[in-house]
Amino acid sequence: AYEICACLVGSEMCIRDRTKTDYQKLIFIKLKKSGKKPVSFKELLKSCRINGFDFGEFVKAVNKLKAKGEITETRSGFLLIDKKSFVKCVVARLNKTYGFVRDTATDQEFFITGKFLKGAMPGDIVLVRTFEGKGASLEGEVQEILEENFSRFTGEIVSEFGELKIVPDTLSKYAMEFENPNGFELHEHDKVMAEITVRGSRHSEHKCTIVSSFGSSLKAAVCALSVLELNGITPVFPPEVIYEAKMVSDSLRVSQDTADRLDLRDKPIFTIDGADTKDIDDAVSVERIEGGYELGVHIADVSHYVLPKSSLDSEAFKRGTSVYYANRVIPMLPKELSNGICSLNPQEDRLAFSCLIRLDSNAVIKEYKFAKTIIHSRVKGVYSELNELLEGYNSKTLCEKYSEVLETIPVMHELAVKLNKKKLNRGAPQLETPEGKLIINEDDVCVGVKVRQRGISEEMIEDFMLTANECAARFGLENNLPFVYRVHENPSEEKLENLKEGLTKLGITFNFNGQPSPADLSSILEKVRGTDIAVIVNNLILRSMSKAKYSTEPIGHFGLVLDDYAHFTSPIRRYPDLTIHRIMSDFLGGLTAEQCAQKYNKFSYASADQSTQTELTAMNVERSCEDCYKAEYMKAHIGEEFDGIIVSAMDFGLFVMLPDTCEGLVSVHAMSEGDYCYDGTMTLKNLNTGEAWRVGDRIRIKVANADVNSGKVDFIPA
Repeated sequence: AYEICACLVGSEMCIRDRTKTDYQKLIFIKLKKSGKKPVSFKELLKSCRINGFDFGEFVKAVNKLKAKGEITETRSGFLLIDKKSFVKCVVARLNKTYGFVRDTATDQEFFITGKFLKGAMPGDIVLVRTFEGKGASLEGEVQEILEENFSRFTGEIVSEFGELKIVPDTLSKYAMEFENPNGFELHEHDKVMAEITVRGSRHSEHKCTIVSSFGSSLKAAVCALSVLELNGITPVFPPEVIYEAKMVSDSLRVSQDTADRLDLRDKPIFTIDGADTKDIDDAVSVERIEGGYELGVHIADVSHYVLPKSSLDSEAFKRGTSVYYANRVIPMLPKELSNGICSLNPQEDRLAFSCLIRLDSNAVIKEYKFAKTIIHSRVKGVYSELNELLEGYNSKTLCEKYSEVLETIPVMHELAVKLNKKKLNRGAPQLETPEGKLIINEDDVCVGVKVRQRGISEEMIEDFMLTANECAARFGLENNLPFVYRVHENPSEEKLENLKEGLTKLGITFNFNGQPSPADLSSILEKVRGTDIAVIVNNLILRSMSKAKYSTEPIGHFGLVLDDYAHFTSPIRRYPDLTIHRIMSDFLGGLTAEQCAQKYNKFSYASADQSTQTELTAMNVERSCEDCYKAEYMKAHIGEEFDGIIVSAMDFGLFVMLPDTCEGLVSVHAMSEGDYCYDGTMTLKNLNTGEAWRVGDRIRIKVANADVNSGKVDFIPA
């Protein structure tokens, strides 16, 4: 390429030819010749310094090659990237001494020790060199931070020789100095959020400033607030969103919006939820018909109120899901909708999107239809009350409350039993993972934890919702619509190998060599049901499974053993449900499949991706908050003894679960002296004494410590 430059020299015009140097090519040649030996910046500069050298263009070339992932810069110099051993990753999560990164192309995760992280923060895009670690899995070392993304973190204020510093909850185990430009009144043990202002090459070298103060880190409610804010989750909605919610939430408009809707107000429809539920978004009806049953699943017509590209819709898309923790909920939609016009309150007319399903006497779906409807719920049913009625405790008070639907309840139960039997016959694994219910007092302190119990009515409603969700997925497929499916892929080979190894060490026989069917896993669960190792086997199988996610491709659901599955039943609290409501509504309203594709193809992809990411964030947040509350509860029981079961073994100790689902670590430092050896999966052994502890063993422990800030509990052998 030739550049013609005109310049005035005195009064003379001169024209100059200059060949534009391809510095990227010269850099590439130099590094290829060097092979695995790093080339310093000075050497690289020297090799590219030819006639007409342009330092600015040279630097641009270096940066472009780094950004494209063609070269990397180490402490010793520059290297060409070996595509097999260098991968582009996103920093997924960090602990005080290590972290995990995820391959942006394959989603594979790599473990990285703290010294190899180079100060990278969650969300950073990094170039990682992979290598074989101590175990069978690959580990990594950050070579370069390609894109800085995250700069905030939470931590606890500590006093070091009279000087206040911040100890990050993750990132680093070292206390960091900070600036406090906002003048927050800070005390030891306060929970704060800080923002990194200058990055160092290690996490401990970062410089930061305090941006928020939450209060004492000794209170779980305070720690939960910091977890929420760190993840961008807030109970506060922007003013324009609240304004829109109030504008559309006029209950008097319901009677004006009934045109072209199927009127189901004469049907025995009612809701069944927990006693404290305020966002009641689903109702059911069951009637016996010739040859079987008609099941109606009636969902609040949220898409009628939340319109595309509105402020309400943008906020709902950003949030993706409601977040539930302790005794609180951070809703996806403002309460004016979620607890108001979109809540199917008893004895009030409400707009709904109904799935009407005809099933034969064996609960096999024969036909279904979706329709925009108007309904009138007869009563706000409560799980515990329905369970009493189904178990035969027909008190006068309950019979009076449910008088309008009393005759339909036995028919509902009859259908639910058949649906559940059909699910079992498909071989769907019945995983039993104990879930804790937190007891929070009026001072917002966790004073108890108990195992959450599921009764007949909870399982009944779940089976009805599964049936409607299956029909929704069929609707999308049969009409060739752009859609968002709930999918669950088969277990990966690596996870299956871990499962086989675990089952073998537990002495459990299995009959699969390659990919197991859901029925194979279900059979294993049945073998151990009711035994001491049932919890362990449930955890093993759960860890072997892929994570369910949202996708525009209908690849089926492994865990439910269904070819067709979508989420239709909770548009108040899940954006993917709202997404398919909107698409289905337009199709039922007269748009062709082609018009729907033109309108919603890109949107469905964006919704599936965003919904998957926000769901993962919500799950991690809920788990972190719950850990803080459980630690708060256990703090009141320090010094007390409990019987527990070993649920996990590591080289540094044993994780023990108590009957109420609280967990803690028995560190090897708290156990008898000796050299400890971990077999990699199940057993921790003291080589000096021969004593061994295996996953599934019962153990008596004493509560030694509980740190509310981190949500970690320490046990010692009793």
